Amino acid sequence: MEIKSEQEFKDIINSDYALIDFFAIWCGPCKMMGPVLENVASNRDSIKIAKVDVDKFESLARTYGVMSIPTLILFKNGQAVATKVGFTAEPLLNEWIDSNR
Repeated sequence: MEIKSEQEFKDIINSDYALIDFFAIWCGPCKMMGPVLENVASNRDSIKIAKVDVDKFESLARTYGVMSIPTLILFKNGQAVATKVGFTAEPLLNEWIDSNR
């Protein structure tokens, strides 16, 4: 799901557990992350997964120190708890999510 507003972003990260993918439509590795995130989302009910287009929401990217994309940030109750930069294969992504619960 792509974020449409800063308020929607705040609502999602303030849920129990959320994974935000900071991406751009022109970014090759970001395009490769799409299907991986869709698979993870379909196999996990306990985490909300959303995408933030850094070209549309530059202020959010700046706030969270996004310098390269894709950047994945895990949030717990509104607080960033872990960050991963670059393409990540599904098994490694699942391990990362589990290790940062």
